[in-house]
Amino acid sequence: MKRAPGAKAGGPSGSLQTSARVGPWWMVWFTLAWLAIWTVQLTPIQLLLPLQLDTESEGWISGVVWSGVVLSAGGLAGIIVAPLAGRLSDRTRSRFGRRRPWAIGGSLCAGLGLLLTGIAHGPLLVGGAWIVVSIGVSVASAALTALIADQLNTQRGAASAAASSAQAVGIVVGVGAVVLLGLGLGASYALLAGIITVIGIGTSLLLPDPTPTHPRIVSLHVGRQPITGARISSLLDHSFAWLLISRFVVNVGNALGTSLLLFFLLYGIKVPADGAEDKLLILIVIYTIFVVISSIVIGTISDRTGNRRVWTIASALVQAASGVIILISPEYTTTAIAAAVMGTGYGAYMAVSLAFGTDLLLDPDDHARDLSMVNNSAALGQLVGPLLGAGLVALVGGFWLLFAAAAIVSVVGALMTLTVHPRRPNPA
Repeated sequence: MKRAPGAKAGGPSGSLQTSARVGPWWMVWFTLAWLAIWTVQLTPIQLLLPLQLDTESEGWISGVVWSGVVLSAGGLAGIIVAPLAGRLSDRTRSRFGRRRPWAIGGSLCAGLGLLLTGIAHGPLLVGGAWIVVSIGVSVASAALTALIADQLNTQRGAASAAASSAQAVGIVVGVGAVVLLGLGLGASYALLAGIITVIGIGTSLLLPDPTPTHPRIVSLHVGRQPITGARISSLLDHSFAWLLISRFVVNVGNALGTSLLLFFLLYGIKVPADGAEDKLLILIVIYTIFVVISSIVIGTISDRTGNRRVWTIASALVQAASGVIILISPEYTTTAIAAAVMGTGYGAYMAVSLAFGTDLLLDPDDHARDLSMVNNSAALGQLVGPLLGAGLVALVGGFWLLFAAAAIVSVVGALMTLTVHPRRPNPA
């Protein structure tokens, strides 16, 4: 097969990987795009949706359960849409590129959904509006994630770290703006809608979206049989499948430990309601600092050493330790320590496991589709976690089982990663 300039063969399927390095501005726009996505997705999850659904008249456990249901419904919608949008993005041929139209469309959809969520009342309407947000976020995320595999090779760990650290910073930006500015629910959602619309569209226009050079992509219109064969082999690959499963499990552990923190502060350790939001913001800031540091440091190290499996396993075990800390001493100070430990483990895990996933891709014809599955494995874990966590809290009328499960599930995810075998490129 004739190679495109600046590319090299890699992987058993003969897929092509770019060997070019992108400049700092590429990383800036890429990070900013993910910052907007995480801000508008996680601020409602951590703060706004629990406040909307915390119906004092029906008891606090009812609010926990409804939060889990709404978040799970939105997550399920996003999981269904993401691979479909990724597949369509892979096959899009337009004057605007193949990733850019989907990133812009997803940003607009998310912005509309946020405005609808802000004016919705009652669990059913809030849940319906949140589904619109989740669909938009999934579409934009599928397009953005594909850029890592499309355009990077030796900087995949760094780009994955940028996306992961933006996740933590996004929580601080969103929750901090809402709390410090004293915004109500409607104004908060309007602010988030403005963020994803302006930044989402702006970064989509600024990030390059070059015409694919892989000969089988260029000749896609000639026939689809080779593409279909590559798609099946990718999904049935042992290591790729087990990475998806282990990534799902570790994210369930993370969601168990983080998604119900506001309720834990209010009803687990009895923080006064007028100070709970401020306490939550402090925990989020601590979590963020350690997510950013660990994702950048470990992501960069994994680029240099290439041993992503070891770092993936170790980071999942560090995350598990945070649940043990809260179990031993369920107080605010130890919760803050646990937030630091959780941030360290999860930041490193998300950066390295995403880069690990790009290393396992079999064919560039389906970058967006396959990487949407990598994203979905994490999203599905974040979907199941709150629902499972709400059930565990309701089962025992407290939070100890929640954090015990967070620790156990994280360890199981780490052990599953032992079945994933790194793929070494063929000699150029």
